Amino acid sequence: MSAPTTADADARRPPPPVDWSGARRVHVMGICGSAMGAFAGMLRASGYEVRGSDRAAYPPMSTALAAMDIPVYEGYAASNLDWGPDVVVVGNVIRPGCAEAVALRQRGIPHCSLPQALSALFIAGRHSVVVTGTHGKTTTSSMTAWLLFEAGLDPGFMIGGVTANFASNHRVGGPRVFVVEGDEYDTAYFDKGPKFLHYQPRTASVNNIEMDHADIFADVEAIEAAFTRFVRLLPPDGRLVVPVDDARARRVAEACPAPVWTVGVGAECAADVWASDLRPDETGLAFELHLPGQPAMATRLSLWGDHNLRNALVASALAFAAGADPARIADALPGFRLPRKRQELRGEALGVPVIDDFAHHPTAIRETIRSVRMRYPGRRVLALFEVESNTSRRRIFQAGFAEALAGADRVWFCRPLEKDDALAPEARLDMDELVATIRAAGVETELIADTEALAHAVAEAARPDADVVLAMSGRDFDGIHARILTALAAREAR
Repeated sequence: MSAPTTADADARRPPPPVDWSGARRVHVMGICGSAMGAFAGMLRASGYEVRGSDRAAYPPMSTALAAMDIPVYEGYAASNLDWGPDVVVVGNVIRPGCAEAVALRQRGIPHCSLPQALSALFIAGRHSVVVTGTHGKTTTSSMTAWLLFEAGLDPGFMIGGVTANFASNHRVGGPRVFVVEGDEYDTAYFDKGPKFLHYQPRTASVNNIEMDHADIFADVEAIEAAFTRFVRLLPPDGRLVVPVDDARARRVAEACPAPVWTVGVGAECAADVWASDLRPDETGLAFELHLPGQPAMATRLSLWGDHNLRNALVASALAFAAGADPARIADALPGFRLPRKRQELRGEALGVPVIDDFAHHPTAIRETIRSVRMRYPGRRVLALFEVESNTSRRRIFQAGFAEALAGADRVWFCRPLEKDDALAPEARLDMDELVATIRAAGVETELIADTEALAHAVAEAARPDADVVLAMSGRDFDGIHARILTALAAREAR
């Protein structure tokens, strides 16, 4: 690899701060990403004229943007800027050498990253609630926004998944409080620091800390250092929430100037916020919620799984710290529904439910399989996994994926997604080895490259009224869920 040139350094130099006072026309580069599209929607709802560009516009974001009357240019051509935007918001998928980015700098158009723009336009002046951690950010931030909404605090939010309760991943909201999913991934080509450093936290959580994003973090210690930088941003009158049993999150919390609440399950955990008297049933999980200085409150989740309970405890603590009435928190929890692609039932045919989930990290896969077993007791779990994210394509998680997926009753893969990221062969997940390892654990496992063939294989293997299909991917898995449902229906009609 050649050494960086002076031109490279110039291209990556942070631009001057944007003066938003006279801006009315905003161009969003990388607009079809979930966060970028959400931000574009917030701009449109706030009265800005918005356009954007992306390499490939596809549903659901392309249809959502069209419904908001936001034009999208396909590709990153210099001519995309000819409409004369006052400001350009640059997504972290953009590279400094693409034609549109070069034109942006040559024309001297004011520009910034998404986190910078979000902070300036929607977070400043509000009580900022920032949900961070390796896992559970989307669910916890969605639940926090729901609890605050039901408590009458009219929250704004921007979340990395489509919430079921609001049917959106963004909301402008009122002037008091704003909830944001805080990502530790880098911000833009001119800002390689984590996104969450821009979000002015007053109340925040670190849900957990594990190795992730191996494309930008060398090891888990580097990730822990990033979270340490984040918690130092909280003011002394703020509040940090961490799990009582996550050693790394507890260690990071020691650097926080704000007081800390811990969360856990059972009185023996000695946490500040905790759940007791857990009673799972066919509709979810009933429990007693304990908040600091408050009597125990009976409540329930229409969800299953230990990880969802922990997310609920974190969300309850965040909402309470941000001013929500405790009784209204307990009343609102049963009405929360998981965001899209979080154990989402896509349909059922031949008595076989087909579930869609975002899981693409070994821990998330393990917990999702456990949760599906709790939701469908006695059924076999047929697990499909698309190796497509920057996390899942890396060999560093080889053993973790094998162990997590061995928790299913049967496993299928398609071929890994190829990307132009120059990932060295020795750093890639070895699919043949992964299949062999899971088989050695006693779980029947297959790799079928073609998704249509994969869908038919799963549909033929599924036992009517006795199995559940769980297909996991950070993308749409090439429509595998609908393909399986179609194949199951065809089998039923035979």
